[in-house]
Amino acid sequence: MGLELYLDLMSQPCRAVYIFAKKNNIPFQLRTIDLLKALCTVHLTVVSVISCGGFFLSFVLCMPALHGRLCPGEPLEEGASFEGWGLRPGREMMFPMYLGQPVPPEMLASTMAELDRCLQMLEDKFLRDQAFLTGPHISVADLMAITELMHPVSAGCKIFESRPKLAAWHQRVEAAVGENLFQEAHAVILKAKDMPPLKDPTLKEKLKLSVQYLFR
Repeated sequence: MGLELYLDLMSQPCRAVYIFAKKNNIPFQLRTIDLLKALCTVHLTVVSVISCGGFFLSFVLCMPALHGRLCPGEPLEEGASFEGWGLRPGREMMFPMYLGQPVPPEMLASTMAELDRCLQMLEDKFLRDQAFLTGPHISVADLMAITELMHPVSAGCKIFESRPKLAAWHQRVEAAVGENLFQEAHAVILKAKDMPPLKDPTLKEKLKLSVQYLFR
């Protein structure tokens, strides 16, 4: 049995896995899944990402980064997860859009303030004066970070305009991956803000409960 990837390209970690596999010419069969519906079903959703010959590698919806220790000297539990650094603010703005509701001003203000703080930390603590997050060559850490940051970009946040260092890093990552592959992986999420809101009232109510659980 060949390699199967169960992915939803609306998901940041799924996009990182997809880019990694395609860039390294790893043959696989894509099994598209819908994490939004899964999120509306249970609070904690485990997704089989990779299946090959009876071997399964899975992650939970809020999975940690795959790169392990990202910053020299940082304990694993502090440096291993970009989610722990607050690089997932796009979802706070995307969920109200799915529900057909405006983003509350107070949520927008606090989210943008937290995003700005975390972008500064990404520059100062991880990127520093390097070409990529872990040194002169691209790594999984860069894929995890850029796919996280493309989420707020998809929500309309121009996060790179006032940060030339991060903008240059973004360009280097896209060039290393390949522009076509980068755009292919992010095509779905970049159209998300134009998607119509959910119409199924049962699904909307379940999503509201799941959002309350995630952001409690």
